[in-house]
Amino acid sequence: TQPYGLLHGGASAVLAETLGSIGSMLHGGATKIAVGVDLNCTHHRGVRSGLVTGVATPVHRGRSTATYEIVVTDEHDKRVCTARLTCLLRDATGPTAG
Repeated sequence: TQPYGLLHGGASAVLAETLGSIGSMLHGGATKIAVGVDLNCTHHRGVRSGLVTGVATPVHRGRSTATYEIVVTDEHDKRVCTARLTCLLRDATGPTAG
Protein backbone atom coordinates (compact mmCIF):
# COMPACT_ATOMS: atom_id res chain seq x y z
CA THR A 1 0.00 0.00 0.00
CA GLN A 2 1.01 3.62 -0.37
CA PRO A 3 1.11 6.02 2.63
CA TYR A 4 -2.69 6.60 2.59
CA GLY A 5 -3.42 2.89 2.96
CA LEU A 6 -4.54 2.38 -0.65
CA LEU A 7 -3.31 -0.21 -3.12
CA HIS A 8 -0.14 1.27 -4.58
CA GLY A 9 -0.43 2.18 -8.26
CA GLY A 10 2.91 0.49 -8.80
CA ALA A 11 1.40 -2.81 -7.63
CA SER A 12 -1.33 -2.50 -10.28
CA ALA A 13 1.36 -1.70 -12.86
CA VAL A 14 3.41 -4.78 -11.86
CA LEU A 15 0.33 -6.99 -12.15
CA ALA A 16 -0.54 -5.49 -15.55
CA GLU A 17 2.99 -5.87 -16.93
CA THR A 18 3.24 -9.44 -15.67
CA LEU A 19 -0.05 -10.50 -17.28
CA GLY A 20 0.68 -8.72 -20.57
CA SER A 21 4.21 -10.12 -20.69
CA ILE A 22 2.97 -13.67 -20.16
CA GLY A 23 0.43 -13.23 -22.96
CA SER A 24 3.14 -11.83 -25.25
CA MET A 25 5.51 -14.65 -24.35
CA LEU A 26 2.87 -17.28 -25.11
CA HIS A 27 2.06 -15.57 -28.42
CA GLY A 28 5.74 -15.37 -29.40
CA GLY A 29 6.34 -19.06 -28.71
CA ALA A 30 9.62 -20.80 -28.02
CA THR A 31 11.56 -18.91 -30.71
CA LYS A 32 10.85 -15.41 -29.33
CA ILE A 33 11.35 -13.50 -26.10
CA ALA A 34 8.97 -10.72 -25.05
CA VAL A 35 10.50 -7.43 -23.92
CA GLY A 36 8.22 -4.70 -22.60
CA VAL A 37 8.67 -1.40 -24.45
CA ASP A 38 5.62 0.64 -23.36
CA LEU A 39 3.35 0.49 -20.30
CA ASN A 40 0.52 2.95 -19.71
CA CYS A 41 -1.70 2.76 -16.62
CA THR A 42 -4.78 4.75 -15.67
CA HIS A 43 -5.83 4.37 -12.03
CA HIS A 44 -9.58 4.77 -11.60
CA ARG A 45 -10.26 4.10 -7.92
CA GLY A 46 -8.51 3.18 -4.71
CA VAL A 47 -8.64 -0.17 -2.95
CA ARG A 48 -8.03 -0.48 0.81
CA SER A 49 -8.53 -4.23 1.28
CA GLY A 50 -9.54 -7.44 -0.42
CA LEU A 51 -8.47 -9.06 -3.66
CA VAL A 52 -7.89 -7.56 -7.07
CA THR A 53 -8.10 -9.48 -10.34
CA GLY A 54 -6.32 -8.73 -13.60
CA VAL A 55 -7.43 -9.84 -17.06
CA ALA A 56 -5.22 -9.34 -20.14
CA THR A 57 -6.90 -9.14 -23.54
CA PRO A 58 -4.88 -9.04 -26.77
CA VAL A 59 -5.23 -5.86 -28.83
CA HIS A 60 -2.54 -6.71 -31.41
CA ARG A 61 -0.54 -9.91 -31.93
CA GLY A 62 1.97 -9.45 -34.69
CA ARG A 63 5.30 -10.94 -35.69
CA SER A 64 7.45 -8.32 -33.96
CA THR A 65 5.14 -6.76 -31.33
CA ALA A 66 2.23 -7.74 -29.13
CA THR A 67 -0.09 -5.32 -27.30
CA TYR A 68 -2.45 -6.23 -24.48
CA GLU A 69 -5.10 -4.30 -22.57
CA ILE A 70 -5.14 -5.26 -18.92
CA VAL A 71 -8.10 -4.49 -16.67
CA VAL A 72 -7.67 -4.72 -12.89
CA THR A 73 -10.89 -4.96 -10.86
CA ASP A 74 -11.76 -5.22 -7.18
CA GLU A 75 -13.92 -7.83 -5.44
CA HIS A 76 -17.07 -5.94 -6.49
CA ASP A 77 -16.02 -6.04 -10.17
CA LYS A 78 -15.32 -2.29 -10.09
CA ARG A 79 -12.50 -1.19 -12.39
CA VAL A 80 -9.42 -0.16 -10.41
CA CYS A 81 -6.92 0.26 -13.25
CA THR A 82 -6.79 0.04 -17.02
CA ALA A 83 -3.39 -0.59 -18.56
CA ARG A 84 -1.92 -1.18 -22.00
CA LEU A 85 1.36 -3.03 -22.51
CA THR A 86 3.31 -3.37 -25.75
CA CYS A 87 6.08 -5.94 -25.95
CA LEU A 88 8.75 -6.32 -28.61
CA LEU A 89 9.09 -9.93 -29.73
CA ARG A 90 12.79 -10.67 -30.33
CA ASP A 91 14.47 -13.80 -31.58
CA ALA A 92 15.44 -16.01 -28.66
CA THR A 93 18.64 -17.01 -30.44
CA GLY A 94 19.88 -13.43 -31.00
CA PRO A 95 23.17 -12.05 -29.62
CA THR A 96 21.51 -10.26 -26.70
CA ALA A 97 19.05 -13.00 -25.79
CA GLY A 98 19.58 -14.76 -22.49
